[in-house]
Amino acid sequence: MTDQTNQRRIGFVGIIVYEPEDAYVKLNAILHEYSSIIVGRLGLPYRERNLSIISLIIDGNNDEIGAMTGRIGQIPHVTIKTGLAKVIQEHD
Repeated sequence: MTDQTNQRRIGFVGIIVYEPEDAYVKLNAILHEYSSIIVGRLGLPYRERNLSIISLIIDGNNDEIGAMTGRIGQIPHVTIKTGLAKVIQEHD
């Protein structure tokens, strides 16, 4: 059995921010801190409903992904969901 803790995984993260003015400073600070695992980011404001939707493409190990998503999930007015592919096998 291999240790999957340090193996990299690719996936996506969906974030809905219900009170953008209140949550953006904390959210952007966390995203900046974990920018090394963020491959792409798309954010769309939905002004009619006073919310924003952000999608991230990520590539990191379980610890990195879990730490980032856990911190984001603690921000008030933010909902987060993650989907991860199976462990990527590293080739030398």
